[in-house]
Amino acid sequence: MAGFINFADEEEVRAYLENLHVEYSYQCFKEKDPEGCQRFADYLDAVRKDFVAAARVLRDNCEAHGHSESCYKLGVYQALGKGGLEVDLKAAYNSFMKSCEKGGKKSINACHSVGLLAHDGRVNDNRPDPVVARDYYTKACDGNFAPSCFNLGVMYLQGAPGVPKDMSHALKYSLKGCELGHVWACANASRMYKLGDGVEKNDAKAEDLKNRAKQLHKEQKEASSSLVFGE
Repeated sequence: MAGFINFADEEEVRAYLENLHVEYSYQCFKEKDPEGCQRFADYLDAVRKDFVAAARVLRDNCEAHGHSESCYKLGVYQALGKGGLEVDLKAAYNSFMKSCEKGGKKSINACHSVGLLAHDGRVNDNRPDPVVARDYYTKACDGNFAPSCFNLGVMYLQGAPGVPKDMSHALKYSLKGCELGHVWACANASRMYKLGDGVEKNDAKAEDLKNRAKQLHKEQKEASSSLVFGE
């Protein structure tokens, strides 16, 4: 069929990938297209496994164009020490911050990453900043990023400097995390209803949420076990 690649044909696949290399590098370096640079970085990372070259493209695209996805992925490289970069959590934090504030693809992930790094304090001489963590978790949760909703729920359950314990907020964010498919958010909300902890005791809601957590856990296990490679 015209226009389709026969992935069983090694030569055809090789030619296709080489064409992608030419196309994406042209978009990036000749046309100065930030989206083309992101595609080229993804190609270098996923296909060529040339992480050093990918890191250079991501850095240039983030710094020159403020491309949100490139800034996020550069932050991941910096956090992991990938592509020949030194592990540098402060640089990663700044890259995640750029992505989060810019908006766009992966910006919600970036907001969550800012929250994580502020929360554990590794970018601030091991001094956690719960207020910054809360603010960026909130941005990510507002964008329907379930782990941020869960983390917010825990913060409000426990309280922290600058973030007073607030059971109504704890329930609100636990319920949202649960709706978005976070097992432990469901478990926390279930426990609050079961114990009447900051909310009117409601055994029926507690049971519903517990069952939701069990179902999500089952689905996640099944999804994980269904990933069989080589077949």
